[in-house]
Amino acid sequence: MKLTDVEAINLINAESLGYDISIELTKKQMKKLLINPNRHIFYVAEEEELVVGYVHAELYETLYSEPMLNVLALAINQNYQQRGIGKQLMQRIEQVARERDLIGVRLNSGETRIEAHKFYESIGYSSDKNQKRFLKII
Repeated sequence: MKLTDVEAINLINAESLGYDISIELTKKQMKKLLINPNRHIFYVAEEEELVVGYVHAELYETLYSEPMLNVLALAINQNYQQRGIGKQLMQRIEQVARERDLIGVRLNSGETRIEAHKFYESIGYSSDKNQKRFLKII
């Protein structure tokens, strides 16, 4: 991923994930996160030089588990879904986890994203708990 991908990433976030934020905020966050590739891992999928999907994972370390990668976003342009792109991006993240001797890959997926749940199960992931997210804007 590079800063010149910002418009495509912003559009994918809005259309595929429902996060309709400004390009300026997307660019600001990309600049901040791209400078630490040991913590934040990004891969994009391209078709004919057009960014059609991406995955963003981070190193997940806690006091109660072995380190692993945590997928923060997997999003594919709606016109390119059902072509194996998401699976390829997830396989790349799994490879990074293996290369770093981590125990695995984890992710959270919204309760209503049933098709996403089916996708993750189809590539070998299993759900191990239900949880609620609590948020306080300060």
